[in-house]
Amino acid sequence: MNAQIAGLYAITPDLADTDELLRRVRTALTGGARILQYRNKTAPPALRLVQARALQTLCTAGGVPLIINDHLDLAQEVGAAGLHLGGDDGDIATARAQLGPDRLLGVSCYDRIELAQAALAAGADHIAFGSFFDSSIKPGAVHPPLNLITRAKRQFRIPVVAIGGITPQNAPQLIAAGVDAVAVISAVFSAADIEAAARAFKSLFDQPPFERPHEEKSETL
Repeated sequence: MNAQIAGLYAITPDLADTDELLRRVRTALTGGARILQYRNKTAPPALRLVQARALQTLCTAGGVPLIINDHLDLAQEVGAAGLHLGGDDGDIATARAQLGPDRLLGVSCYDRIELAQAALAAGADHIAFGSFFDSSIKPGAVHPPLNLITRAKRQFRIPVVAIGGITPQNAPQLIAAGVDAVAVISAVFSAADIEAAARAFKSLFDQPPFERPHEEKSETL
């Protein structure tokens, strides 16, 4: 299991202003974000490279892994800690082969346990399910049941990430179900006080642990 995937997993908003992006990310890291994913669906390739390089420098200094969304070539070029792939974003086994065995590889599995099993077999070291709640980023996304987290934690020996409309108010039910990390965009980066928002998520993971399902005997594939 990869212990790096735990706690608040912050995902960047689409921002063309690199200085503003870095300011927001720096504040989120100060507040306790444990992982950062660079995701920008609107930036041209040249801007993505500039932003990814700057974020890699920032994350390296803070001891936080930077994961690049979708773009294997970009992750390779900036020396990021890993890559995240959606359902249509590339072949998982190819990405693992190019990344090597020591870098992070996460895969979106939406609401389907069979996608998680296939991702693990192809080389993923963590998986993401969601959108668990209504999200302005993906308003039409399917909502998986909470027991999908519990089932995945019992079946697989890799971290599980929850995503989609997550706030400090609804995150506890995901943590209780056994999730290792919560991936958040708006509830952190659109907050009036980004540092306080990040601290609110961090505090949920700092509390005495729930009796988590993955502490029970796990099955192997």
